[in-house]
Amino acid sequence: MILLVHLWGLSMTRLLFLSFACALLLGCQPVVSTAEEPPKKTQFGETRVEPTKPTATTEVKAVVPFDGERAIKYAKSLCDIGPRISESEGMKKQQDLIIKHFEGLGGKVSKQEFLAEQKSQKNKVAMTNLIVKFFPDRKDRVLFCAHYDTRPQADQEDSRKNWNLPFLSANDGTSGVAWMMELAHHLKDFPTAVGVDLVIFDGEEYVFSGPNGDDLYFLGSRHFATAYKEAGEKRGYNYRAGILLDLFAHDGAKLKVESFSYAAAKDLVGELWGIAGDLKAKSFKFERGYKRSPEGYVQDDHLPLIEVGIPTIDIIDFDYDHWHKASDTVDKLSAKQMNEVALVLTTWLKKQK
Repeated sequence: MILLVHLWGLSMTRLLFLSFACALLLGCQPVVSTAEEPPKKTQFGETRVEPTKPTATTEVKAVVPFDGERAIKYAKSLCDIGPRISESEGMKKQQDLIIKHFEGLGGKVSKQEFLAEQKSQKNKVAMTNLIVKFFPDRKDRVLFCAHYDTRPQADQEDSRKNWNLPFLSANDGTSGVAWMMELAHHLKDFPTAVGVDLVIFDGEEYVFSGPNGDDLYFLGSRHFATAYKEAGEKRGYNYRAGILLDLFAHDGAKLKVESFSYAAAKDLVGELWGIAGDLKAKSFKFERGYKRSPEGYVQDDHLPLIEVGIPTIDIIDFDYDHWHKASDTVDKLSAKQMNEVALVLTTWLKKQK
């Protein structure tokens, strides 16, 4: 699902430029250095968008009756298909299930089909992003997104011989799709002034060369972002914000602020983590840094969106213990955590004017 980035000594502007150029054009990890020091953790909250402090008078009331248990059932129905690698039979079954689900709840579903090339593979592979629109006539829109392909190899298994164990990817992408499947129950009459798109990316995990190889990441989100940019004024709408969900739905999740997200969409970070503070959503931590990435930079599907001008953040716990392991199964998911994220995001969505 994502690449770990080792970074030191770059200003945020130069860091974004070099990282995007490397990750999006060359498909490799950035290797950079300069004498300038990035902000320290102690400075991270000392900004104009620091979340407001929780107060005893805050009423914690859900905007919609989001059902985390039902969301987990949706995750199970997807994982029960088995691995869903791009262009596989499992992927095709998953697409049919997802399209039927969203159309049944009033979403306008479109397929964004394209051929992708992967460096380690001889042949091109057919991929499909799914775009589900609610309030399709509104020109001012937001998007929630996740990926739905599963990785061909569980490359974080300790033994190389276990890389080919079935990888169901319950929290790694699937949880985001399941969360959106539940959210769709509540969107038809949702009290917001903006249009809402649920975007499901293919090809985020179509990687065969291991975490440090030359294969390209984010094939689906790259294609989506390129199409969005090339359409320009002809598309008739713009995204004011994007929210990516990945590795967020397990018990004990710590949703820290991902550093690319903070650089590109500081105001959006402030809004969401401020709401989380008011609602006492404890999994949202207004701090950065993971054991896997101490400075908090994570390459994920939000980067191509940021590159084309969509301020997008990644809601993620990059220290999830079962990342890229066969043990990333549905039993690791938490209905309570699904509900908490829904409480924060739907509260934010209601506030959009």
